[in-house]
Amino acid sequence: MESGQQLPSMVNIRKGCDLHTHTLASDGMNEPSENVRIAYEKGLHAIAITDHDTVSGVPEALEAGQRYGITVIPGVEISTMAGGKDIHILGYYVNTEDQDFLNRLSNLRNTRNERNEKIIRNLQNLGIQITMEEVVSGLGRDLKPDESVGRPHIADALVRKGVATDMRDAFDRYLAQGGLAYAAQPRISPQQACSWIREAGGTPVLAHPGIYDDDELVRNIIKEASLAGIEVFHSDHGSEEENRYQKLADEFGLIATAGSDYHGERQGVIFHGDIGNRSVPEDVLEQLKAARGRIGS
Repeated sequence: MESGQQLPSMVNIRKGCDLHTHTLASDGMNEPSENVRIAYEKGLHAIAITDHDTVSGVPEALEAGQRYGITVIPGVEISTMAGGKDIHILGYYVNTEDQDFLNRLSNLRNTRNERNEKIIRNLQNLGIQITMEEVVSGLGRDLKPDESVGRPHIADALVRKGVATDMRDAFDRYLAQGGLAYAAQPRISPQQACSWIREAGGTPVLAHPGIYDDDELVRNIIKEASLAGIEVFHSDHGSEEENRYQKLADEFGLIATAGSDYHGERQGVIFHGDIGNRSVPEDVLEQLKAARGRIGS
């Protein structure tokens, strides 16, 4: 939006908060300000920027939020490991200038890079001609020091090469757990991620529990980690899963959150879902603020 350009008028009262979106700072397709613009056009009250293991997209989003009159929640999505599975912990209202926290995120990005190299080697061993340089060149820009490559970038390269029909096919066949080229690196535990988030003044929430396909593991994580909330509503959750995780939130006294897990559009398909397709009321933001830094019971 050019300086001085007027914003289009919105007829409806703003409502709804999408608490899970990604940008170019990790494996999304949009600049942070673009996510905020989309949230504005969809009539949302608030949007969270939750890139993987980095908060580098937050300052731009906050500035855009002031221009558009949209509340921007500074967030992060931390990669952890439990029960042999990748588990993601969302952190809200973290201090994005906490140097200890930033150093920890930097170490996590290094682990992600090592994981990516393993995936590339696995793909090559399957006879697929692909390099990390090719994946990065597909971004169309240079990576900044505090940005990282994720599996969606590799999936995008596989689709462009004709190895996979679309992003979902690339994940199902090659990149997801159980896929032919899946690789895992030793990661911190969900408990450790929750501690880091709380030490940075934030509120930890378990991301997309339905993706793990293991409710016993989810229960164990809730019991062992100092979580404040659980992402009940997610683009990959059906109504049965949403009901199940709402009951789990009620059982453990957790804040029920919602997020699209928006990564932008690749090959004409939005991954995982469009901004605003899952949202919660504004009062959930107050609950998340109230839980900052507190150790759960």
